Amino acid sequence: MRVKHKPWAKEKLAAHSAVVIQDPASCKGRWNEIFGNDQPIHVEIGSGKGQFVAGMAKQNPDINYIGIEVVESVLVIALDKVLAAEVPNVRLLAVDGASLQDYFEPSEISRIYLNFSDPWPKKRHAKRRLTNPRFLTLYQALLPKDGEIHFKTDNRGLFEYSLHALSEYGMVLHHVSLDLHKSDFEGNVMTEYEEKFSQQGYPIYRLEAVFR
Repeated sequence: MRVKHKPWAKEKLAAHSAVVIQDPASCKGRWNEIFGNDQPIHVEIGSGKGQFVAGMAKQNPDINYIGIEVVESVLVIALDKVLAAEVPNVRLLAVDGASLQDYFEPSEISRIYLNFSDPWPKKRHAKRRLTNPRFLTLYQALLPKDGEIHFKTDNRGLFEYSLHALSEYGMVLHHVSLDLHKSDFEGNVMTEYEEKFSQQGYPIYRLEAVFR
């Protein structure tokens, strides 16, 4: 995601510490305390500019959402959207999604969203894809039995790879769509990328995968 560097981003993120958690490692095992309730917690890895996580939180006030975005100049845009949406059930983290085990205890979260992740199209980069088995092992260690991954992309190659990887890992697939916006799926919240690609006529691929 190409976004102009914002040298003031770190300061603004720190100024909103009620939303942007400054020391997420200290919250490990305490997230329901941080939110002040016992609602289920869903995590979006690579939340980008925040349209999805803010929209989902608005649509589902009975669920807590955590958006993870490592690029501070992008996360500060997500912060603005969360503040504008006035959703108390969102927290943002400026961390690497590959280190989830540093911030969450097993079964502390119940769902992970992977939206328009980098496809890493070259075979030698396959281990970097967020649906690669090494990431699935990480997710399984943190999610409860029957924990879910919800995945969307515009990249057919990544979608086909993910279908195979998730199936081979033993996950159960639901609501597999080769053209989300022409399906009967209800409650979809679009990301910025999703709006852009769908307006250009590209199909959006989506699936839900459940650990068993």
